[in-house]
Amino acid sequence: MTNDRAIPQGYMTVGEVAKKMGVTVRTLQYYHREGLFEPSAKSQGGRRLYTDKDLIKLHQILSLKSLGFSLEDIRERLTSLDTPEDVANALTEQAEDLRRKIQGLSESLQAIEHLKGEVLRMQSVDFKKYADIIVNLQMKNEFYFLIKRFDEETINHIRSHFDKESGLSFIGRFQDLCGKILELQKAQFPPESDECQQLTKEYWSMIQEFTKGDVSLLSKLVEFGKLKGAENEWEKNQLLVNQYMEPALDVYFSRLGINPFEEDSL
Repeated sequence: MTNDRAIPQGYMTVGEVAKKMGVTVRTLQYYHREGLFEPSAKSQGGRRLYTDKDLIKLHQILSLKSLGFSLEDIRERLTSLDTPEDVANALTEQAEDLRRKIQGLSESLQAIEHLKGEVLRMQSVDFKKYADIIVNLQMKNEFYFLIKRFDEETINHIRSHFDKESGLSFIGRFQDLCGKILELQKAQFPPESDECQQLTKEYWSMIQEFTKGDVSLLSKLVEFGKLKGAENEWEKNQLLVNQYMEPALDVYFSRLGINPFEEDSL
């Protein structure tokens, strides 16, 4: 016991180090198990002993930990923090990491604010739709607000036929087409004009692409197209597109000699 208690001059026990540095012995033991903070020596009784140089190393560990470095990052960096340039490089990397985290938190906050707005507009609590809205916000799908207008059957259809890439691609192409349709409408091209009928053909093709041959979805899309209580600029423009396309589709189907909505009623 006497040898165990006789601590050589210039050395400290783990308890003394913990007291000096304001941490718990358990924390130092954890850093030891992780291979971050090894003792410089051991007493004859097997007690871990530390020097002032070890305190400097521990200070580095605690400083990097407070800056958000993971233990793995700290383990890699401790061997290379020998010059001011090394420290500056480490801090530069950590600053970039923090900026990414701040950007992520900012986007999450924005998503929460958007979701709150949509929740207040919806007529009932629907956590499945809330989840879909959040997923689309995370995908940076600017048309996330449309989800609340779809019923469960239509949402399930979208989930089963479109993944993130194909869904965003479809929305982008549809948006481009609607932009062209609005230009024709503003130029007052009649529904039966060749220019309008060409875009009508493309419009109907995209509807078929969306429904994947499920004619029962047509009546749902017609109802959806009414966009009662349009809440934003996109929905207001879409109402104009729908109003322009309704007579144009009548002309298109008449020339083809078909009525797809009769199939829907069978």
